[in-house]
Amino acid sequence: MILPTPRMAWIAMAGALLVAVGYAVGIGLWALLFVNLGLLVVSGIELALLPRRKELIFKRVLPARADMEQPFHVEIHGRSPKPLMVSWEIQDDVPQTFIAPKESMAGRWRGKTATIAYTTAGKERGNYPFSYLRIRLKGPFGLWMKQTKVFTEQEMKIFPDLSGVRGILASMQNQFMLEGKKVNRKERTGSELHAIREYIPDDDPRLINWKATARTGTLMTSEFRPERGKVVMLMLDCGRMMGIELNNRTKLDATIEAALSLAAVALKQGDKVGLIAFSNEIKAYVPPATGMKQLQVMTEAIYDLKSDFVEASYSFALQYLMKVQKKRSLIVLFSDMDNYMFDSGLRSLLLRMRRQHYLLLLGLRDDVLHEWTLIDTKKRRDAFNKSIAYKFTMDRQAATAHIRAAGIDAIDVPVGELAWNAVNRYLLVKSQDAL
Repeated sequence: MILPTPRMAWIAMAGALLVAVGYAVGIGLWALLFVNLGLLVVSGIELALLPRRKELIFKRVLPARADMEQPFHVEIHGRSPKPLMVSWEIQDDVPQTFIAPKESMAGRWRGKTATIAYTTAGKERGNYPFSYLRIRLKGPFGLWMKQTKVFTEQEMKIFPDLSGVRGILASMQNQFMLEGKKVNRKERTGSELHAIREYIPDDDPRLINWKATARTGTLMTSEFRPERGKVVMLMLDCGRMMGIELNNRTKLDATIEAALSLAAVALKQGDKVGLIAFSNEIKAYVPPATGMKQLQVMTEAIYDLKSDFVEASYSFALQYLMKVQKKRSLIVLFSDMDNYMFDSGLRSLLLRMRRQHYLLLLGLRDDVLHEWTLIDTKKRRDAFNKSIAYKFTMDRQAATAHIRAAGIDAIDVPVGELAWNAVNRYLLVKSQDAL
């Protein structure tokens, strides 16, 4: 499509005014011919300099994946078989959930190639298409422009925020850094011989290795660690309650990030990690496996999970788990504590599973509700809100205590501390050889 520019409209208006003045002084015909002939010649030259669409090749360069809310660069490259001297601007098919680019999407094309770059970021997890480019080319005089739509089908994956996972993988041998906190992973007990080293005063005298001491002539001690190769199964609730936003992200986003952080630690410890995501059906299943490659497999399986507007079926998910996982495992269930409180059939099923597996239930505490319990009661409405929030808080605490009394590990934590608490509980279970 060839369109006139605003500059062309202003020049045409000025020419009309010049023709009107010419008629006023008696040379209107000559003025009309001069203006029209001038516009015709200049327009012809400019249109001849504008390239044909078939001669141009456009290419978008963007990463295959990026973390949620982490900026990334996109480049639009144009190539022509002959040198050009035009101005060009683009409009990319940026998904609506992405941050709008702040850079100028226009530039000058001088030569055979040109590039326009911009920065954006995905605000939600998922798989997003980039389908087309809208491109405008303006001639050297700026009177006419060609507008075209180029189809460039590409897809990009927006993964959950994996900064905590990368911090774990890059951490030192004796400690992990997660959410700005140091997670101590010193193993207090174990049944698997890890190493024999020289005895130091703080070591347990019961662990002195007398055979190694006699052989070396130096007091030696045995160092044990929990057995490796244990199975950790992560269960992600994708039901209606997990779509609620807390601290500008959904509960499901927080649980996915916490689950991947826990998986990174467990895999680094040499354990097998698997995953089940469910609502009223099984949405994703990753069989347990070892090695850091498993972390990538799990991430690919759950990066685009969405919460369904249905109640999660715990009985269906747990029965499925018992079919696919016979070996004793650490079962970590990420959900909302409200589901544990109001699903009466869930407790009996959990008690039955406790005989075979070690269960850890993680609930997300609503910080807004907690803050309502701390407000000053200046008005009657404040007193009412505070009393209701306090009742809900006490009900959650009572439900958590009831689950713990049945021998099931359960914690109700703020969304910002979910990953840290999950990793600490896992390391505690490992250090006690509870599996």
